[in-house]
Amino acid sequence: MRQIKIYDTTLRDGSQAEDISFTVEDKIRIAHKLDELGVHYVEGGWPGSNPKDIEFFNKVRHSRFQHTRIVAFGATRHPEKTVETDENLQQLLRAETEAITIFGKSWDMHVREALSTSLDENLRMTSESISFLKKHVPEVLFDAEHFFDGYKQNPEYALQVVDAAAEAGADWIVLCDTNGGSLPSEIESIFSTVRGRVKIPLGIHTHNDSELAVANALAAVTAGAGQVQGTINGFGERCGNANLISIIANLKLKMQLGCVTEGQLKLLKDVSAFVDELANKAHWNHQPYVGKSSFAHKGGVHVSAIQKNRETYEHIDPEIVGNHRRILISDLSGKSNILFKAREYGLNIDDNDPKVRKTLETLKTSESLGYQYEGAEGSFELLMREAMGQKEIFFDFLGWRVIVEKRRGDEQPITEATVKIRVNGVQEVTAAEGTGPVNALDRAIKQALVKHYPELEKVNLFDYKVRILDENKGTRARIRVLIESGDHHAKWGTVGVSENIIEASWQALIDSIEYKLNARPDDAPDPEG
Repeated sequence: MRQIKIYDTTLRDGSQAEDISFTVEDKIRIAHKLDELGVHYVEGGWPGSNPKDIEFFNKVRHSRFQHTRIVAFGATRHPEKTVETDENLQQLLRAETEAITIFGKSWDMHVREALSTSLDENLRMTSESISFLKKHVPEVLFDAEHFFDGYKQNPEYALQVVDAAAEAGADWIVLCDTNGGSLPSEIESIFSTVRGRVKIPLGIHTHNDSELAVANALAAVTAGAGQVQGTINGFGERCGNANLISIIANLKLKMQLGCVTEGQLKLLKDVSAFVDELANKAHWNHQPYVGKSSFAHKGGVHVSAIQKNRETYEHIDPEIVGNHRRILISDLSGKSNILFKAREYGLNIDDNDPKVRKTLETLKTSESLGYQYEGAEGSFELLMREAMGQKEIFFDFLGWRVIVEKRRGDEQPITEATVKIRVNGVQEVTAAEGTGPVNALDRAIKQALVKHYPELEKVNLFDYKVRILDENKGTRARIRVLIESGDHHAKWGTVGVSENIIEASWQALIDSIEYKLNARPDDAPDPEG
């Protein structure tokens, strides 16, 4: 089986994306996570560009990696300088990595206008820099920056740059679609030409400005590329880099090429979410292969077919990449959706039980009123349990009151909530202050119940979303509140709908508590709930 090397540049190219900044410790943790995934090269940064990257290389050299080779990144020597006096090259050597990647210009326009030097000097910069580094490190990679644009404008010179790198002893030459403007057909054709010209291994580096980075990378592999560069989740400057999550899955599952093991492939979803978390980015639900919605089914016809044969509406088994199938509940649902969810929740029900039809009717009526259960499966499970007579009652609601007071214009509002609940025949009346009505209600409910149900102490509210349902009614419109709650085991979503935002929030909060109390110890909530 043909093997493709995976080269990750999340820590360098990916961190150039707007709104992304990794700490040194973040970068080290990500490097180890990529090692678990089986990534062959991890580009740690440019040690000559900033103190953070210098610190990273100083720390990471004490780490051990099983699969990954850490790479330092930099540029060819500066025009008119020697390799011995170029500080950038010296910093690369001080990083003490086993591999170094340097980039050089392969587009004549860039040489003249960006570097302000001659075409011959640029060739010398490429050749001398690679020769110098090869004397000190085992592996040197050359990124031919802007290669495809340069080839289209001046193919003779672009190829001269490649020849110079090859003759100087580069271990890899990586052809870069730096502006992300090429088409897959162009990439494959040009890459094939270079492949027939040089004997050393070639790699591909693509950007996503035309939303073709993954397709372009795979086109280059078809033309003979032995290495693919990219970033986790496609992070990168402007529109991003090629998404290695999709590339790895496509190489392994669609092209039957070696890159990671089957066991490592199952880590794809985990690695994707891990990097998003450290980047402080919400995970993209619709991301191919690893997104929450990648294998989610909503229409009743789809769900019925899926239960008979997965291949009817899924291009792969989601478990292969660490994902899982989700059956969504909405007004498009059919009997198959209800039965699937009942079995998922561990509820015993017969296909012909009239409660299935009743649940479906209740669901569609609720959604016509504005309820939505796609992101609130905790509330839907409670609806099902109640319809089937399997919902346990842990407390009775008696009433609540919320007071919001602002005494002076320069002071923050004061919010206090009082709730009245009966638990096991005992009436509990508690009051709590909060930063707002929802927070105050949440704290008051917990105070009333936690003495009876200590497990609620660890339940927290993670997310709170408000949607106006009747835009033409202004402040009299119905409001839908979606709440995400969770503890150290899992997360779950609940929903409330009312013309009063506090009432809608109360409904969602109470559902969150009831869901937690109804969940059996062996019935762990769906972590994606």
